[in-house]
Amino acid sequence: MKKHDGKPFVEIYADGACSGNPGAGGFGAILRSGEKCRELSGCEKVTTNNRMEMMGVIAALEALKKPCRVRVTTDSNYIVKGMTEWIGGWIKNNWKNSQKKEVLNRDLWERLLDAAKDHEIDWEWIKGHNGHYENERCDLLAREAIKKCGKGPADGKA
Repeated sequence: MKKHDGKPFVEIYADGACSGNPGAGGFGAILRSGEKCRELSGCEKVTTNNRMEMMGVIAALEALKKPCRVRVTTDSNYIVKGMTEWIGGWIKNNWKNSQKKEVLNRDLWERLLDAAKDHEIDWEWIKGHNGHYENERCDLLAREAIKKCGKGPADGKA
């Protein structure tokens, strides 16, 4: 990643959680740039863990108002490998995976690609539930969002 290209540097941490898989799900994300820090969360009444992991990253990237240098840190190998290894082949093969089946969560992969297109992104995987402060905080935001989703409107805004 270039150091001095004039773009702001933003750290994004994201996590997703599900109560049942599928079941009620939530996501949490932290955006940090210099002294500024923002937390996001949301939920869906019926979803999967992978979809919530993706929504954490998507919501954070969609919150950026201008092109940035970004480091996305997540405990989801699905996202990191998807964006760094698999997606090129999926697109080349008309959204079919190596087993010639439709790629799961294509709608969110396309949304993630769109959210990422204006940014320079480094994708970083970390081990989940391992004492990493921001990852633990995102997990808590995701679990709190699930609780709110059960009580709130069907649109899933927590």
